[in-house]
Amino acid sequence: MSGIITTGEKQLVIVSGRAHPALAEDVANELGIEVLSSTAYDFANGETYVRFNESVRGCDVFVLQSHGDRVNDWLMEQLIMVDALKRASAKRITVVSPFFPYARQDKKHLGREPISARLVADLYKTAGADRIMSVDLHSSQEQGFFDGPWDHLWAQPVLVEYVRTRVDPASTTVVSPDAGRIRVAERWANQLGGTPLAFVHKTRDVTRPNESVANRVVGDVEGRSCVLVDDMIDTGGTIAKAVKVLLDNGAKDVIIVCTHGVLSGPAVERLSTCGAREVVVTDTLPIPEAKRFKQLTVLRIAPLLARAIKAVFDDGSVTSLFEEGSV
Repeated sequence: MSGIITTGEKQLVIVSGRAHPALAEDVANELGIEVLSSTAYDFANGETYVRFNESVRGCDVFVLQSHGDRVNDWLMEQLIMVDALKRASAKRITVVSPFFPYARQDKKHLGREPISARLVADLYKTAGADRIMSVDLHSSQEQGFFDGPWDHLWAQPVLVEYVRTRVDPASTTVVSPDAGRIRVAERWANQLGGTPLAFVHKTRDVTRPNESVANRVVGDVEGRSCVLVDDMIDTGGTIAKAVKVLLDNGAKDVIIVCTHGVLSGPAVERLSTCGAREVVVTDTLPIPEAKRFKQLTVLRIAPLLARAIKAVFDDGSVTSLFEEGSV
């Protein structure tokens, strides 16, 4: 395999940061190319150095970086990579951030707070990015934070295909962990054949991060298999409490389905002991062996990313990847 796809005068290049090189390799393999060789290291004071070992002049470059732990280090590395590509005369630079950094800070809950997701989008633009690609944003309106195209991919096709093999739609209810994710749950219910919907009513203190109280279930879950869907699992507190409420209300069993497995701090212990039959995530973020447990299933996101990257490179439609019947 070569490191570049060439179509006419266009050249597609994949470059990777150090956060999740296995994902970049998987995407490159799907495209039939290799990740472009680069050199990256940290100086003693923590500053990051990056250099690409081959020419990128005139290339259509996709800069892939995940942002799980050490999010600030990996964000800075990606910004430096974009700057290096711009100064090396890359023709177009697309930031590929499957898990967009600071996505949860998309609005002001209290006075004198930042809107950090907007700041990150501005930083990408200033560094030289022409386009952004991400998977399952915390809020879809964040696409308006960037002055340029933003390809918002859904992991739902990947997740639904797997979940269909794990449940009987006739006895399944799709559950949102809170009222704010109902629209996502509705799409899930439609893809699973029109299953009933429910949601867990919860309250949250905005001054206490990663903490919420699951109060009650709105909807019928008694005797049914519940598919509990969310965009991310961080410390696992909210989702574990939601599982308990569902089981206490008579659910037969619960499958947790989530795009981004952040799995910070006590998440592994909480998820492995909460009573869920299975926890399904994608590999948008690296999940080391220490964070894997018996109930965890990790699905590949690389095929979806590769299809979207190829569509962008060919000036095709990314939206068509998610139209009815494409799942």
